[in-house]
Order: sequence, then structure tokens, then C-alpha cells
Amino acid sequence: MAIKVVGVIGSGQMGSGIVQVAAMNGFDVIVHDASAEALLKSRQRIEQNLQKYLEKSSITDQELKQTKSRIRASQHLEDMAQADIVIEAVNENPKMKFELFKTLDSLCRDDVVLASNTSSISITAIGSHTRRPDKIIGMHFMNPVPIMKLVEVIRGLKTSDEAFQKVKVLAEKLGKTPIVSKDYPGFVVNRILMPMINEACYAHYEGLASVEDIDSAMKLGTNQPMGPLALADFIGLDTCLAILNVLYEGLGDPKYRPCPLLKQYVSAGLFGKKTNEGFYKYDKK
Repeated sequence: MAIKVVGVIGSGQMGSGIVQVAAMNGFDVIVHDASAEALLKSRQRIEQNLQKYLEKSSITDQELKQTKSRIRASQHLEDMAQADIVIEAVNENPKMKFELFKTLDSLCRDDVVLASNTSSISITAIGSHTRRPDKIIGMHFMNPVPIMKLVEVIRGLKTSDEAFQKVKVLAEKLGKTPIVSKDYPGFVVNRILMPMINEACYAHYEGLASVEDIDSAMKLGTNQPMGPLALADFIGLDTCLAILNVLYEGLGDPKYRPCPLLKQYVSAGLFGKKTNEGFYKYDKK
């Protein structure tokens, strides 16, 4: 069956981005979140982004209205039964994801592919909590979703060719470039990115250089658009720590051991931009 309705679980930054991109590319979208406040913030975030596109003449007023009309918010998970594919974008918490996929498995049609936007958790493990491991797949978008072109497609041990092709085609229809990763901790991007961020944390922790100088060194010395510590704040220090823990525990290599300073920041509730303080301080909005 062709995909016409995309279900998205989670209305945070990543979920909102997936909703926006799907709606802008002609799909009807049902976005679910248990929090009415989170859904309201998601709608406001998407509308602000669309308004910016309109001001830059990237879209027309008619396209803006059509995009908004394709999005439906719901606090009822049962509404995912109407979706032709479901993309999960909740917190990077294995237990939470396992329970969610178990529930979705009972709610959704047997032919529906259930995709996870996880950045590090095993797709095979997620699939083992369902009766459809052949239809469980990773669809890892990059942040910010409307701008970044990459989608990592991760095949679990039992993911079928049919499910893979369906997700690959969907990614392309969303204007993304899919790459394929095996189901190993961190997949491709975070397997390479997180050790760099972690090493930048260690460099600051050991007094090698200031936060600003570390970021300037990497921007000016390696032509990166954003320094690793600023990027960590943007991703979320809590998310970075969660991914590093998955790498460290899953691969058993000490090179993935999270920096004590990163762990301390997270323990203090300093997650980066979303809490207005991490390696940098941000203005409250």
C-alpha cells in the first residue's frame, strides 16, 4: 500500500522537523504527543519556520496554508492506527521505546512499517518487542530536519527488503539522501561524531583550552560550520551522554568512555540550548 498518511510520535525538535518536512512534501501527518503543551509548541515552531520560508519566497502563501492543513495533532496514540507508516521520535530511552513499539504493534495494521528515529539504540532489540520485526527499521534524521539532507536507514537483523525499500523511497520523497547502516551501536554518524565531541569535552576538562578556543580551532582548522562543544549544546548534552553510554556499553571499548565533565553537566541539569545553559549560556526565549 502506498504511503499517504505519516504518523509521527513525539513533538519535540526532531519530531516537529519530521512533521514539517512530511507535510511540505504532500503527506498527511498525524503527530502524537501526550502533552498538549508540547503539541502547541510544535505547531508554533512549524508555523514560524513556514513563515520564514514565505518571507524568503521559498514557498507561496497557498503552499503554506496547504502544509498547515495536512498536519493533525493528537494526544491519543490510538490515532496511529490511521497511519501508513509510523516514525517514532521520542527520548533516547530504550525502555520507553520498547514499550512504545510494543503498543504500536498492537494498534497499527499488519502491513505498516514502524520506524525509529533513534540515534543509537539497536533496531533489532526494538523489533524483538514486536510481532513484526521484519517491519521494524531505523530512520535516523539529522537535526535540524528541514535543513539537513541525510537520513540514516538502519536495517535490523530481521528487517525485510520490502520495508527497507519503502523507507528508502519515503526518504527520497522527503527530499533526503538515504544511506544504509548496519545495526551496530551509534550507526555511522554518531559512531564518528560522538567520539569527537567527547574528545573536545576531555580537552576542556583537562584544561587544554577554553570552550571558545576549542570550537574556534575546529571551525577554522578543519572548516566545520560549528565547533564540537557548540554542537553538543545544540544536540543536547543529555542526548550526547546517552549515545556515548550506548557506544561504551555496546562496543566495550574504553575510547567511548564519556568524559566526567559531560556527566557532571548532565547531572546538574545543564543540557545545552534546551535548558539555556551547557558549555555556553543562551538567552531565554
